[in-house]
Amino acid sequence: MHPNTAPAGRHWDGSPRTARPRRPLQTTTTNSGRLPRTGHSGRCRQCAHRIDWYQGVDQRPIALHPTEMPACQIPTSFHWHLGGGIAHPHGDGSAWCRIAHLALCPRRTPTTPTGPHIESLRRQLAVRTRRLIDTGQFPPAPPATCTPPASSGRPALPVVQLLLGRYLAGAPLEDLRCVAHTRRRCPQPVLHLTSPRGVWTLLPASPQRGQLAVPTRLMAVYDLSCLPYAEQLRWRTQRCPSHAAPPGGADFAPAGWQIFDPLRHTAHIHSRLPHAPSTHRGEA
Repeated sequence: MHPNTAPAGRHWDGSPRTARPRRPLQTTTTNSGRLPRTGHSGRCRQCAHRIDWYQGVDQRPIALHPTEMPACQIPTSFHWHLGGGIAHPHGDGSAWCRIAHLALCPRRTPTTPTGPHIESLRRQLAVRTRRLIDTGQFPPAPPATCTPPASSGRPALPVVQLLLGRYLAGAPLEDLRCVAHTRRRCPQPVLHLTSPRGVWTLLPASPQRGQLAVPTRLMAVYDLSCLPYAEQLRWRTQRCPSHAAPPGGADFAPAGWQIFDPLRHTAHIHSRLPHAPSTHRGEA
């Protein structure tokens, strides 16, 4: 007698075994929501390696390495896990974890000790990036920086007051781009020449509702509270004047605002006002 075993790729009853690919969902223009609940794949502009974008617990996009890593070989401070399409910055108790791409990108310098396993992965990615550059498949990009030129005197991540709240911008004011979804992403800046502008002023670094109290001190804030409600709403949704109307579909990317917390964002508190405005395009 010969054993009656199922062939490879089929169940015991002979039915085909189909494995559903694990692919993240993508936000389309027909989706009424603006923020993706799960990730979508892309390429890092600094090293050209694949990354998976997910929404973080603070509603900001997080770039994760596409493969899982053994949790025992990765320091606890670098653990990420996914739950309900949301990226959480800690482990879930399993033997596997995800890693943020910032910790592995060979074009960035880690600010904390990463451990031997992460350093080995960084070297492997660096070799692949160098191979792509040498073969002409990826043009070398300048290293990312978080500080503007010293001559500008502008905060790298300014604090903006609008809609009765304070927000930390994801980029300098002149670099905030519209997130409207046209054929691609709208290239127009939010700080447009024809739109009304706010004023830089010194305001107390007082906490907002639900935040811990901090010592009273003055900080530079780009105040938009004097503008009409529609104009403040345009800034909050991070759209240019041409796309100020409510969108009919999803945006190309989520707005890069964080609720300002004087304890978490101490590095972005500046006690001096920026330089006077110049005639350069986009400067306020």
